[in-house]
Amino acid sequence: MISQVTPVEVARRRAAGESFLILDVREEVELAQASLPDVVWLPMSELSLRIGELDPSVETIVLCHHGIRSMRVACLLVEEGFEQVSNLRGGIAAWSRDVDSQIPVY
Repeated sequence: MISQVTPVEVARRRAAGESFLILDVREEVELAQASLPDVVWLPMSELSLRIGELDPSVETIVLCHHGIRSMRVACLLVEEGFEQVSNLRGGIAAWSRDVDSQIPVY
């Protein structure tokens, strides 16, 4: 089972200086519409080709638009041996609503 974290919790942890990776799996056109700073962008469509760019020992929080694709990617990462994987519940839409209204909703 993949754990889910809220945008508020992730923002709080970031502000506290905790170390983890936020993996944005949206497509490039979506990234151009709204994005978070200091995340790693690896579109879901390229994951199978580029998974080696990720470190399985690093806690990874997966982000997409609403949390559906990111949950799929989180499951795939666990299948590939990643142990610390969470899904950002509600995706960037929830981040905009709950943490930073300056991030556009699309």
